Amino acid sequence: MIEKKETREVYYALSRKLLDLMLQSGYLDREEYEKIDALNRETFSPELAQVYA
Repeated sequence: MIEKKETREVYYALSRKLLDLMLQSGYLDREEYEKIDALNRETFSPELAQVYA
């Protein structure tokens, strides 16, 4: 099943929010955050990824 672009955008936004919380809590450092975010952009292929950066 093909996911709608809106669904991918929501999934990506949620993943960014979780990463932000993990970064603020000290579970991730900035380098880990950026690596995971890059993988999430590949996985979810959000069209608005540039807006989040």
